[in-house]
Amino acid sequence: MELHLNVARWGHRQTDWLAAAVCGLAAGAVLMVVELFWAALVSPDSPWTTSRAIAAILIGREVLQSPGFDVGVMAMALFTHYVLGVFFGLALGALLAQFASEWDLPEMMITGVLFGAALYLLNFYGMAQVFPWFGALRGWPAFVGHLIFGASAALIYWKLERRSTDR
Repeated sequence: MELHLNVARWGHRQTDWLAAAVCGLAAGAVLMVVELFWAALVSPDSPWTTSRAIAAILIGREVLQSPGFDVGVMAMALFTHYVLGVFFGLALGALLAQFASEWDLPEMMITGVLFGAALYLLNFYGMAQVFPWFGALRGWPAFVGHLIFGASAALIYWKLERRSTDR
């Protein structure tokens, strides 16, 4: 009795770095919109709490003292969020490129969702070791948001990736 592995489905291909960067930017925007809607419609907290926590990575925890809107703080939050989004998009693109080109959309989306779950753990447990205020943001809304980030990034990468060999 032989065991047949579908080895043809596995193979290395080159990462489309532009598609990966764009998927991180776009999925980061999706995540920000989801978080703002959640905070504005359902959460009892200020809608700017998450943005202030992100901005505090670069400008310090003093920005956490005020719950209100501040243009400078929000600009820093956007900058930080998009830089991280691009970085994580590049990481996801590199991961997705390691698998066979025959992958279809559901397989890419599952990989993206799993990536989003791992990203949630990294952000809210790993980064919380350095930036403790992220511990207070843990919960199912942030978890679902990160699943949406991963799924969105995978979908966008799948749509934008150049599958030709002329790269």
